[in-house]
Amino acid sequence: MANSSSPPDRSTQSIGGRASHALSNARHTADSLPEWVWPALVPCVSVVVVLSYLLTHPYPAYGAGLYLQIAEEIIAHGYGLPETIPLYTETGIPFAYPPLMFGVAAVLLDLGLDPITISLGVPVLFTAVHPIVFYFIARELLPSRRQAAVAAMLLAVTPDTLQWHLSAGGLVRAPAFFLALLGIYTALRVHRRGELKLVAVGTILFALTVLTHPVYTVFFGMSWLLVYLFFDRTVVGLVAGAIVAGGGVVIASPWWLQVVQLHGPGIFFAAAGTHSGLGGGLGRLLDSFVYIDADIVLPFYLLSFAGAAWFIKTRRLFLPTWLIASGYVIGKDRFMFVAGSMMAAALVVELVVPWLRRHVSLPHSRRAGTIVTLTVVLLAASVGVAFAGGMLDSAHDHSSTQPPFMDSADEKAMNWVAANTEPGTQFVVLGDAAEWFPLFTDRGILIGPWGVEWTTPAQYNHQIELYNDISECGDADCVTQTLATNDVSPDYLYVPKGEYTIRGVEYTADGSLRRSLIDTRGYEPVYENDGAIVFRVTGRAN
Repeated sequence: MANSSSPPDRSTQSIGGRASHALSNARHTADSLPEWVWPALVPCVSVVVVLSYLLTHPYPAYGAGLYLQIAEEIIAHGYGLPETIPLYTETGIPFAYPPLMFGVAAVLLDLGLDPITISLGVPVLFTAVHPIVFYFIARELLPSRRQAAVAAMLLAVTPDTLQWHLSAGGLVRAPAFFLALLGIYTALRVHRRGELKLVAVGTILFALTVLTHPVYTVFFGMSWLLVYLFFDRTVVGLVAGAIVAGGGVVIASPWWLQVVQLHGPGIFFAAAGTHSGLGGGLGRLLDSFVYIDADIVLPFYLLSFAGAAWFIKTRRLFLPTWLIASGYVIGKDRFMFVAGSMMAAALVVELVVPWLRRHVSLPHSRRAGTIVTLTVVLLAASVGVAFAGGMLDSAHDHSSTQPPFMDSADEKAMNWVAANTEPGTQFVVLGDAAEWFPLFTDRGILIGPWGVEWTTPAQYNHQIELYNDISECGDADCVTQTLATNDVSPDYLYVPKGEYTIRGVEYTADGSLRRSLIDTRGYEPVYENDGAIVFRVTGRAN
């Protein structure tokens, strides 16, 4: 390995291959801006994006009601781990989630923060910070600060990254991504620079990632292995990686041993089977690498894949390999854009800017290259800001980006439910407000897929299908038949009015279901506001 006192020269060393003429050309497109300006722009872009989200979202995008319900259960168990989480489905769901961020959320709740503030604030904080960590990863792998900064800014505004980390579910995913990026940077320092003293840091980071999110744990471990294979391949490096992996699993063992003791080891395989698993044959290749939707994500795909082609042509193979491995092994687009953003940035600086100078009569000056690069960043940032603010439509479902699962009308209706129904009553809630419903009402929902992945794939798929069917009903007969067919007997029915979402896709209620239920015996309206109506189910429907 390289001596830690003399790190590799990033301006000349290739990535997974020999140095190429492309890197030499890149040096001739030097910045007219001072070197420090490029990395300084990274937090500016990420802050603008998260501010766009906060200013347009009094309620967070998507859902974190289950996560905060888990936090309340942890508080109720004296900061111990509960065996099950009640109120989600008739029997509750087994608790097998990695517990770290639920413990953090429990502390925040104990300190007096309300659930909405927590589900807005935690994702925003980590989403604003993770591009800074990513900049240092890119600085290890790209030949200039400008390329590293452009890569970090592209990742900060990539729609897939924002969808999964800035939204309410980012309460868990955003910290997991942050930890994984820190771990990858540590891997680069260990295996490229030979800084073995950081093995202990890597071990702790891996343990924390294991305790935060399983998919990000896989990304962390896979990335560390690729770094070793491309930049080290020594026995010492192999031992260092084994210490990180083994030590992290051991440190996290109090959690997973308790889960295995309570639920058996099969619970982890059951959850993996509900989210596409690892690998996936030809279908995974098509899903990850053949993108046919002409929507806002397409330019980011094209830039990433074009960058990969450019890196393969210039014999720099680490980043293309990392992108392909992320897409095939994990199958989540947001992980592909980690490597993809770096290759896109290099493509712009090394190929696009020189080509424009030669063919578009741009002035042969350092300033022209800077203007072109900043233009690309500005265009990408405008997409990120608009996406975060819910101002774009997703072409594949004609739904606005970052939609919330609930609004103020839902909160008022849920407060009424909590104050005016008996504890222990069971609800069927149509639409995605169901995910938040148990947290705000302390009443159970009989239908909903949230957390059911920890049971069996069959139960999870059944709950998704049943939830979609009941939420899309257009009249009382559909509701009655769906409930009867599936042997579901709620005490109350919660029906959204106006705009609402089903599995994150926006719908608009035209009022026909509400009118049909009012006109049908067996459904008695007991509360209504501008956004929701609650029916008591009397059991005399005909």
